[in-house]
Amino acid sequence: MTDTTRSRGEAWLARADLRPTRQRVLLASLLVGDGRDRHVTAEWLHDAARQSGDKVSLATVYNTLRAFSDAGLVQEITVDGTGSYFDTRLDDHPHFYWEGRGHLTDAGSEAVRIDNLPPVPEGMEVAKVDVVIRLRPKRT
Repeated sequence: MTDTTRSRGEAWLARADLRPTRQRVLLASLLVGDGRDRHVTAEWLHDAARQSGDKVSLATVYNTLRAFSDAGLVQEITVDGTGSYFDTRLDDHPHFYWEGRGHLTDAGSEAVRIDNLPPVPEGMEVAKVDVVIRLRPKRT
């Protein structure tokens, strides 16, 4: 980890007032240290940490991603019942889920329009609408 990636990771944690533990700084640096947005799974982040030579358990990665999500640093996108992706881009935007690859990417939001939502139960409000467009190769 370079000084720049570490500094970016520490600044990202400070924005949410999260204590910069060794594991949090490592994982934050892997997520945002290069300044690019990304969609990751806990398994991907765990592998990236291992490849960097740092030891961190998969359970720690899951707990840390949950803390990042609770602090508003990442948004969790659930594609199916088997797992979640964590997105470092926080604005409202749709996603493509590439079924054959198990990959999530941003989709252009210009053409997405949500005109009518069903009535919301009394005492509730819409917090967020997630749009995930599932893709697969055309069948011939």
